[in-house]
Amino acid sequence: MTRAPQFKRTMLASAILLLAAQTATAQTSTDSGAKADEQTVVVLGSRSVAKTALDTSSPVGLIGLKDLQTAGPLELGKLLQTLDPSFNFSSTFISDGTDSIRPATLRSLGPDQVLVLINGKRRHQQALVNVQQTIGRGSAGTDINAIPLGAIHHIEVLRDGAAAQYGSDAIAGVINIVLKSNTGETSLSGQLGTTSEGDGDLYSASANRGFALGENGGYINLTLEGRKRGETNRAGPDSLRVNPPRVTQHIGDSNTKDGYLWWNGALPIDKESEIYAFGGVSKRKSDSYGFFRSAGDDRTVPAVYPNGFLPAISTDIKDASFAFGYRHDLPRDWKADISINYGQSELAFHESNSLNVSYWYEPKPGGGIYADSPREADTGTLKFSQLTFNADVKGPVTLGNTVVSLATGFEYRQDNYQIIAGDPVSYQYGRTNNPAIAITTPSGATAAAGIQGFPGYTPGTAVDSGRHNIALFLDAETKPVDTLTLGGAVRYEKYSDFGSTVTGKLSGRFDPTKEVGFRASLSTGFRAPSVQQEFYSSVSTNLNNGVLTETLTARQGSTVTQAFGIKPLKEETSTNGSMGVVLRPVKNFSLTADVYEIKIKDRIVFSSEIAPEAGGGPIANILKPLGVGQAQFFTNAVDTRTRGLDVVAENTTKFDASTLVLSGQLGFNKTEVTKRHSTSTVLSGEKLFDQSQVTLIEHGQPRKHHVVAADYTIGPWNLNTRANYYGPVEASNFSPLQKWDARWLVDATVRYGFSKRTFLSAGVNNAFNQLPNLWANGGDFPKLGFTRCWETCPIGVNGRSFYVRADTAF
Repeated sequence: MTRAPQFKRTMLASAILLLAAQTATAQTSTDSGAKADEQTVVVLGSRSVAKTALDTSSPVGLIGLKDLQTAGPLELGKLLQTLDPSFNFSSTFISDGTDSIRPATLRSLGPDQVLVLINGKRRHQQALVNVQQTIGRGSAGTDINAIPLGAIHHIEVLRDGAAAQYGSDAIAGVINIVLKSNTGETSLSGQLGTTSEGDGDLYSASANRGFALGENGGYINLTLEGRKRGETNRAGPDSLRVNPPRVTQHIGDSNTKDGYLWWNGALPIDKESEIYAFGGVSKRKSDSYGFFRSAGDDRTVPAVYPNGFLPAISTDIKDASFAFGYRHDLPRDWKADISINYGQSELAFHESNSLNVSYWYEPKPGGGIYADSPREADTGTLKFSQLTFNADVKGPVTLGNTVVSLATGFEYRQDNYQIIAGDPVSYQYGRTNNPAIAITTPSGATAAAGIQGFPGYTPGTAVDSGRHNIALFLDAETKPVDTLTLGGAVRYEKYSDFGSTVTGKLSGRFDPTKEVGFRASLSTGFRAPSVQQEFYSSVSTNLNNGVLTETLTARQGSTVTQAFGIKPLKEETSTNGSMGVVLRPVKNFSLTADVYEIKIKDRIVFSSEIAPEAGGGPIANILKPLGVGQAQFFTNAVDTRTRGLDVVAENTTKFDASTLVLSGQLGFNKTEVTKRHSTSTVLSGEKLFDQSQVTLIEHGQPRKHHVVAADYTIGPWNLNTRANYYGPVEASNFSPLQKWDARWLVDATVRYGFSKRTFLSAGVNNAFNQLPNLWANGGDFPKLGFTRCWETCPIGVNGRSFYVRADTAF
């Protein structure tokens, strides 16, 4: 690939930042304070002594408390996307549960290839599998929005492969969320907001309180947070299915109600040991919508919906986690940590404003038809739970004149996945669910089974199964000389369902001077197929050449996958290499640049939608007896390569009465599908994973994401301005290849401090009301009301929004 233009732009931006730093530094006094990231230590990337973000052997981003308070977004996913260019949180709509739990990614890889930690402990994944045509298709990542902002002290983002250090999923990197632990203070926060279109009204309130426990530093920190967001709709008029044209679809954010209760605490037992606990519960309700069923469609009943109907899909999301542990200081500066961590994610679906057509037209015994159907039903529940036990020890070992920091430990993890069937009306073909009975609509078409919109999970797709694994790791780091740091890690894991694996990592840091440092790492990684990917199956309604079609998601080892010759899932393996430089030419300025490459073999993906051949053939012979229009399944179908460059620069200038912080983060990233392969004799690699799916992986996320910010404080006033550049994205599954152009989004916040503890803020997000460009060659989609993006929407479709916020502490 051609990288020269990217590097030229990077060097130009770096030169501008460096020039600004030199000019600003000339005006500052010699006793200027250090930057926040030089004062706050991070724990990611190393198990030896804590370091600042600029002293690590791998690139680590640090998001502080002030960033969390002034960025604007109240969803953690959107906030991370605004602050960290390696993070993406694409907006979705008409994508069933993915509208409510949106995919969170690092370095343009999958949601399940990034590991999330809370206080350094593994966070459980979500129950939802992204099965629609969205970013993260076929994956089950971490529900990042289940964590309230009010409970967070700071966030560390390790942009490096770390499977050997932290285990499966850490291929793209690791996000560690550190909870608040302060005591003796109550913090209150409230925010109101709306869009420039007058919809999407937002109301949020948060309370945080820390209490001291005992007299030896014990504490319990509690956070209560609630939020309500109104829906937005940017759909255009539907001129294809209704006359006169009117808006029939819902394209935008859904109504949501969120509630959180989180805690973080520790209690010393004696001078050498303490017990600790943290976790939280969240409950969220969200409304989304399916595709409009027009009056002439066989999926509706004119007597009930003479003008057609839009199915409504409600989701009830519950998330809970609890970690409990014991830390003990051992002789010779060694430390032991034993913990048990349980987490559960649950998502329940409910369909309304709908019906089961087969119920309505089912023949009655003795003549006539039933002519009735419930208008709503529970369509099923997904549950995922994870239990993790860890026992770790770490400490120094002296070998001659060299001190080696060692860490070793054991992990046991148990994952379980459950699909609970919906109400019978949500999935049945008639009340008896007997395929031998001919149920036809007045037009003579076969009546569709199940409730319209999101058909329910059936007893045949219901499952309650899981697996367990054990892991052993050894981590070492040493400084043979003051200017050189060397590190290594090795990890062995064994799974109950697919075998064992060993991964390793080497890292190094060389600091010839205090102003210049070089760092590099090389690692191998793996990701075991998740239990969601192993056990998920469903029937859903998708678009196929503009026609709504019943689509079967087949479980591995099922009759369908066996008929196609698709082998059971195996782990995906990876290699990750990076090299970087850290520059601190003057006291309050820093510049880092890191290049990286990630190769993934046998990547687990969701196949294309496999449809029967026109006129019949081997695919039709497999699918026709199942009574579905098309099928899809999880498979190790592709190899990918991701290359990128991250540049981060920051300068702090202190004048006589004010402070200016300038920062820039430039992110370049390119993912390519290097190989497609198939174990099927019926489906080639190109058929199994077609070009539209390749486009989604290669171009569905921005290849360039830059964040440039200025923060100026003078007296009680603070002005924060941040600009995000999102590169172009492409998609081609539902229409001819469509490109959505690059956009700059500018956010600004003005904050006034009545005291050191009380602030009032006013802000605007997307100040210049930037939107994705209109569909250029979308076929019938613009006629359906799809005015802008759908499959991939990094900037969303809402446009400009405003908010006011109040914060106080006492």
